[in-house]
Amino acid sequence: MITSRERVLKSLSYEAPDRVPKDLGGMLSSSISAFAYPQLVAALGLPARVPRVYDTGQMLAMPDLDVLDALGVDLVTICGGTTNAFEEPQKWHPYDFNCRLPARVRNPSAFAAEPDGTLIQGNTRMPPSSYVFDELHGGQALDLNAELPRYDLKEYKGRLQSRDIRDEQIVALRDLSRRVRESTDRAVFFNDGALGSDICIHGHGGMAVFPLLCLTDPDYVAELHEIITEHTLVNVRRLLPEIAPYVDVIWLASDDWGTQNSTIASPKVFRKLFLPYRRRINDVCHALAPQVKTFLHSCGAIYDLLDMIVESGFDVLNPVQWPAGKHPYQEWKAKARGRLTLWGGGVNAQGTLPLGTVEDVAREVAEVVGCLGQDGGYVFCNIHNLLAEVPAEKIIAMYRTAGEAVHMRG
Repeated sequence: MITSRERVLKSLSYEAPDRVPKDLGGMLSSSISAFAYPQLVAALGLPARVPRVYDTGQMLAMPDLDVLDALGVDLVTICGGTTNAFEEPQKWHPYDFNCRLPARVRNPSAFAAEPDGTLIQGNTRMPPSSYVFDELHGGQALDLNAELPRYDLKEYKGRLQSRDIRDEQIVALRDLSRRVRESTDRAVFFNDGALGSDICIHGHGGMAVFPLLCLTDPDYVAELHEIITEHTLVNVRRLLPEIAPYVDVIWLASDDWGTQNSTIASPKVFRKLFLPYRRRINDVCHALAPQVKTFLHSCGAIYDLLDMIVESGFDVLNPVQWPAGKHPYQEWKAKARGRLTLWGGGVNAQGTLPLGTVEDVAREVAEVVGCLGQDGGYVFCNIHNLLAEVPAEKIIAMYRTAGEAVHMRG
């Protein structure tokens, strides 16, 4: 019988394992709401506990090992200097989100409460009716009467250089990664921001601004991306060789290029202003750690970019949002087969999962996994995070069906 790690690595090498590998919480778009997590724990018949909220913006619970066992999940995470591979009680502190959710967080002093129950975290707010923190305009306000905002690139470069990874961070992440590897036979997903790149179509002024700058001032964007690439490569060259023996997949970028219907910007923009920089980063990663797979998160209708994502050097694409756009999951698989591992896409998260029955969910998961899991190159999870409103029975049906789907195909 193969281990979970062997199962993941086999699929990442485009070989069909004994069953499709499964992820829950490996990264911050494949996890579960901390509000839904206690109900999932109870439905699995496991002892009650307060969740560890490892993303306090999206309010995500870090899944515990017994939950991973019960759902047949094949990965553990290293995220933000912590992990779910073993207990780290010294890193977590009680906080109840103004009596809404008994939980543990890294820094309880980061929150404040207003008289109406709204919670404040930095520039973000979570009203009593909400399950996540957000800010006005999603943090991307647009003034149509003003010039498109640009950075002072010299100042921006200095800011990035101040974030170059320090020796003590390298030692801490190396030691944590080694301990995780030694503690588990699951695959290890390194999801720490120290290796991430700030190249993204929706950043640097916002989704309404940056795509326009790509069209109206491509020289500025190219210079910006050059600065970001050099900063990223400093951290990659310093950290990756230290952790490479202990990790299997590294999160390298989150860059949501799709709307519900199409790409946010032209594929020509991707090819000219994004692909070359992505390729340089991936090439260095693969040269330093050829056994470690690089991971891109990009939401939306991005089917038309799949060839260029492969050309950019990424090994893995998430979340496989096939309901967006006009290309079904069968076409995504045909385009990616043997070239790009698809990670996610297990069920229509905006249709079947919230609106269908448990039977509907199980039926669709079986069909999707039966296709995407062919010939390896697939890891199962939802399209993005499991939200607070998703019943535990549907989550359990998803994971149990995914674990059986390969056997049903024989």
